Parts: sequence; C-alpha cells; structure tokens
Amino acid sequence: MIRIGRYDRSRRAASPFALLACVLGFATTIDADAGDLPPPRGIAAHSYAWIGPYGPPTRENAGFRMNLGFVAGDDAVAVIDSGYGSDMAEAMLEHIGRVSDAPVRYVINTNSQPHRVLGNAVFEAHGARAIAARDALARLRDDGPAMAAVAARTLGVDDARVVPPGVPGLVVDERLDLDLGGVTLRIVPVGTAHTAGSLVVEAEGDDVVFAGDVLYGGRLLAVLPVGRLDGWVEAYERLRSFDGALFVPGHGQPGPLSAFEHSTRDYLGALLGYMDEAVDEGVPIAEAVDGFDQRSWSDLADFEALARRNAYQAYLEREAASFE
Repeated sequence: MIRIGRYDRSRRAASPFALLACVLGFATTIDADAGDLPPPRGIAAHSYAWIGPYGPPTRENAGFRMNLGFVAGDDAVAVIDSGYGSDMAEAMLEHIGRVSDAPVRYVINTNSQPHRVLGNAVFEAHGARAIAARDALARLRDDGPAMAAVAARTLGVDDARVVPPGVPGLVVDERLDLDLGGVTLRIVPVGTAHTAGSLVVEAEGDDVVFAGDVLYGGRLLAVLPVGRLDGWVEAYERLRSFDGALFVPGHGQPGPLSAFEHSTRDYLGALLGYMDEAVDEGVPIAEAVDGFDQRSWSDLADFEALARRNAYQAYLEREAASFE
C-alpha cells in the first residue's frame, strides 16, 4: 500500500443533505464557477464527480462531454481522469480547491482516451503523480502528440493549451491501494475493454466505484479499434464483485450496476454473439452490419452517430480474433 505523509490541513466534509440527495437519486453541486466547467457533485463523503453531457467534443462545450471525478482525503486528493486539455484541468483544480485544502497528489487515467489524459501535465505541474495501467502506456506515448493536436484544433485553442500526456509517473500492473487519509482508493486494472489498459477506482468506505468507460449509461457506447468486446464483457463482469456500490460511469448518471445492464452489458453481449456467429458462417461484413438489429438501444443518445460504426468495427475485431 502506498501511504503519504500527513499534512496539517482540513477538508470540508460533504453535508448530510448531500449524502441524502445522492441516495434519493439526486446530486448536490458545489456552489462555485470555474471557466466552462460546471461545479462537481458531491456523491459520497469523500467522492465528487463532474457529470458531462452527451455528444462529441466541440468548441461550444469546451470538450466537456464525459464524467470526471476526484476523491478528497484528509491528507491528499486523487483525481480520476484529467480532462480534455489544460483549460479544463485548471478549472478542475480551481473547483477542487473550493472543496478541499489537501494537495492533489494523484491523477488516475482510467484509460488512454484523449478526454481522460490531456490534462495530465497541469496536475503534474502542481505536484501530482499520473497513474495509468501498463497496457495503456504505448498509446499514451505513441499517439499522445496526435491526440493533443486534434484536441487543440477541435477546441480552437493554441497548441500549447493541450499538452501530450507523456509517460505516467506510476504504472499499475495489479491492484494498487492509495491511502489519502480517512479514505483509501483501490485501483484495479481490468484489461482491454473500451481501450487497452482500463482501470476502475473504488473509494473504499464511500462505496463508490469510478468505472470509467467500462460503463456507459444513457448513451450508446463506442466500439473502438483499440478495444476488445470480449475483454470488455469480462471487465463488466468483474464489477459485480463491488457489491452494493454506487458506480460512476464514463458517460451518464451514477447508479447501481443494474442501471448499466441494458446500455453496456446487454449491448456488448449482443454485438459479440452476433458478430462471432457472422464471422464463423462467412457472412460478408456489409450483410452482417445491416443484419444486426440494434433497435433495442435506439433510445440511447448518439445512437444514429454510433450504431452502424459500432457494428462495422465489431465485425472487424471478431474477424481478426478468429485467426488468433
């Protein structure tokens, strides 16, 4: 277990109303403003989250369209995902400072997606150690500059405002515990899911699990060339061990694991089973894509943008897997 030294600092605890609101299905926010990032929600005694809207990153939303979070202990703060560039990361730091006087010591990248890692440099400049799974390192190193360049163009900002993530200072191969003072984080690698090197983070005592893009709620998930359907299903199944936890997905509202069965587990299982069978039977890709019935998920956000693309990528993945 990694333990950090104690500091003579105080932290404002979440109010009883905040905890009651979370239980009732609502969420409180910290009454603060920092740039284009809204205030975080208090979801448990030490755990906070920014719950983003759906859709792609744009100038209008300043790249905020994902969930981010932090856990504030008595001695230190750990951030879960660093945002889509320096402006967002700096806004996160400002909001965190209005919640806790403890220093930000860690920034945990739950996967290698640009919106999870492109604020790393800001947090590192403030003394935090970036943490990622070993299997994410190659993408962070090799694709980081291109990710940063695309993000800068998307946001319409100078290249200097979006810094490549580089190599994290702390690499996770197996479970890692971080003692923040009064709350312990359990960081668990779950393999290749949405991307290689996916992590989930449990705030023990809060019964909160930040699941990153292992979970999608309210919007259709995105199947990527850097992911793996069967690994994603396995990662989801591992979440069942966090019995009774409140899960913060990568996109969508927090909830119990059952809230993500349809949008994540059922969709992944349907894609995986259908495309494996299509590949085994030699069905051409165009026919397989057209034949996959996704109507059960048509009420999810971003369905029109992602459905056919997901089916196409799923076929390619399962075809490649058939040669392994």
